[in-house]
Amino acid sequence: MSEKKSLDPGIDSRLYNPFPNDDRRNQVEWRIGKLAAACGVSSDTLRHYERKGVLRAARTTNGYRSYSSNALARVQLVRRALCLGFTLDELGAVLKEREHGGIPCRRVRALAAAKLLAIESQLADLLILRDELRRSLTDWDQRLAQTDPAVPAGLLEALAASKTNRLDKPLRPALGRRNLKRIGEKYD
Repeated sequence: MSEKKSLDPGIDSRLYNPFPNDDRRNQVEWRIGKLAAACGVSSDTLRHYERKGVLRAARTTNGYRSYSSNALARVQLVRRALCLGFTLDELGAVLKEREHGGIPCRRVRALAAAKLLAIESQLADLLILRDELRRSLTDWDQRLAQTDPAVPAGLLEALAASKTNRLDKPLRPALGRRNLKRIGEKYD
């Protein structure tokens, strides 16, 4: 008897398994949705990266974005650099220089050193702020203990009269307001 052959190649075929061995990093071409999912970001984020010049996409004949096989690694590089405080504009300039044959290593190092200096300065400011808040809370606790609960204790007014206030300006985050918002939140 002859064995009957099936037209269905089975679930292990490339038809059903476009990522054999689940090695998506070696995929020849990425579509925006698959790349976004693999990177854990939104498609809008990838489009924004394109506008900023840190990611490039070709267009297929039907107008869809098509990313090269190294796009996953590029997005991971961008995400890590953003976590370290680099901006998309800085990364765009560095990556453009690199793509045109330049060697921006010293520039990258200088940018990182400047970011470290800004963070260290902010840390010093935060230590001063911590100490001021501790002193204020101690003073306020004494004021509240000596004041009838039905009478205002003048806590905020005490700040203006304080002679130990070492803060001469409001503190600004070294890495930007957006990164402070992220503290404790999951973000993409």
